[in-house]
Amino acid sequence: MEIYIKLFEVLFPVFFIVGIGYFIGKKNPNLDTSFITDYSANFGTPALVIFALTSSGVTFAVFTEYFIYSLVAITCFALTGVIFLIIQKKDYIRELPPFFLPNTGNMGIPICLFAYGSMGMGVAAAISSIVVLLHFTLNIFLASKKFDFNIIIKSPSFYAILITILLLYFEIETPTFVLNTVMLLAYAMIVMILMSLGVALTQLKVFSFKNALISSIGRVIIGPIIGFALIKVFNLSGFAAGVLLIQASMPSAILTYLIASMYSPKEIVDNISSMIVVSTLMSLITVPIIVFIALKYFS
Repeated sequence: MEIYIKLFEVLFPVFFIVGIGYFIGKKNPNLDTSFITDYSANFGTPALVIFALTSSGVTFAVFTEYFIYSLVAITCFALTGVIFLIIQKKDYIRELPPFFLPNTGNMGIPICLFAYGSMGMGVAAAISSIVVLLHFTLNIFLASKKFDFNIIIKSPSFYAILITILLLYFEIETPTFVLNTVMLLAYAMIVMILMSLGVALTQLKVFSFKNALISSIGRVIIGPIIGFALIKVFNLSGFAAGVLLIQASMPSAILTYLIASMYSPKEIVDNISSMIVVSTLMSLITVPIIVFIALKYFS
């Protein structure tokens, strides 16, 4: 019974806030959440990276280790996506981001925080940092089908990760006023993004349920299988292994839709929208199962 209580304590806050967003979205169908995206890209995400990694006690060695595991996992997710998209005869370049960019930051990090405490949040942030970096680099390159080095140079998240790596490597203690500031910015973003996820579920449409369902299987079913395989291959254990499994099970990130809407044709945007909605709805069933497994076997 204790593990079921813990599972409820972990998931209820996240799903409740998503529900608030859904309620608000239903009351105001024309609600514009673009300001949340702007805030997240320029302030919230960089702050979350800095706060989660510097306040949780995660060492440079742990950060590096799970950054590498995350890179391996993302590569496997991408290969899975290419296979699924080729089979469905879809654009395996522009429609690839929802497969390898799960919602590890705004949904995964709070779930890992509630499941494993501050250390869990730190490992989750280490995993999420590469996803964040790819959102504002490779995601844009694939959506637009062109490489632009300026995108990396102009990305605040790139500098946040770089600064955090230096702080961890040289074991520099972050000033309290900085921690307090990034904490407020980060938690504000988590709440707003979770609510925007609920709003998005009322605004995004499913244009081809069958194709979206097949693609979503590649994200929320194959994803955690890949995560579990990595745990076995690298012989991982404890809460960090549980965090990796949870992060691998997250649905497609909404940010892939927002970036696609700026750089890709409407047909691609519609397909990505469909996958995000269906994978998110599927995750309401799959994520509790994965979190239960993580709490039971990786504590």
